[in-house]
Amino acid sequence: MFSELHGIEIELTGITRSEAASIAADLFHTTVRNVYDHYDTHRVTDEKGRSWEFKSDSSIVCQRVIDGRKVSASKEYSVELVSPILVYDEDIETLMELVTRLRDAGGFPSQCCGLHIHCNGADHNPTSIRNFINIIASRNDLFYKALQIEPERITYCKKLDSDLVARMNARKPKTMQEIKRIWYEGYSGNQEAKYHASRYHFLNLHGLFNGNHTIELRGFNSSLEPTTVQAYIILALALNNQALTQKSASAHKPQTENERFSMRTYLVRIGLIGDEFKECREILTAHLDGNSAWRFRVA
Repeated sequence: MFSELHGIEIELTGITRSEAASIAADLFHTTVRNVYDHYDTHRVTDEKGRSWEFKSDSSIVCQRVIDGRKVSASKEYSVELVSPILVYDEDIETLMELVTRLRDAGGFPSQCCGLHIHCNGADHNPTSIRNFINIIASRNDLFYKALQIEPERITYCKKLDSDLVARMNARKPKTMQEIKRIWYEGYSGNQEAKYHASRYHFLNLHGLFNGNHTIELRGFNSSLEPTTVQAYIILALALNNQALTQKSASAHKPQTENERFSMRTYLVRIGLIGDEFKECREILTAHLDGNSAWRFRVA
């Protein structure tokens, strides 16, 4: 599960792109290169030769802190951290250190800021893609509550369309081309456009077909708390692994009369077992109602 390649995007404000890039350069003992593209990208190369980028994003509400108050700021304070391709066991400590330094320097997420995780699509096939869709669809409501998805972000992070789920399960596509046709069904416009409307869902397959061949999970509010970022990555990798390894998955919604218990048992079932993942489970169940230990003793 933790050997799967992935990448992460973290949106923030409070510091400028130049300041954020300089923080990364200090961490990697290297320099910043300005790309001067449409996103005013500041690029930093790490000791492995990989590029970490700090870009502008028009959806970020730009702010900074003056005299203890958050006030509006210029677009220089729009910062999207885009990681290179990562491997969890090799890179999580580095990522958490970078996140900590950005936070300690004054960075913070504003309204609408999201955190997006890209899972490698190379090993996926029609069965695993359908599994992924059903896994997310079956726990849409639970995930949205557990992750406290901000109302302001719903436009950019919609729940999976029930018609899409129904089409996938009725047709049972056997090829990736069939998956693609079903994914884009009902949308007009150029399917190859970077910002195609189909992408703004918890589970985004647009990049799988027109991008870096990744499956994107967009259902996370941005955070500069390292343990929260770690928990989100662990969940994303576990969901991806479940889709890849499970023979089949149903879109049927499970009973959730005790939300916290339901989420905890689900996390354990997909591999987040033992003390190693205790903090992760606590983060992912903290906003749910009920009792994580007892199904029918709701606290």
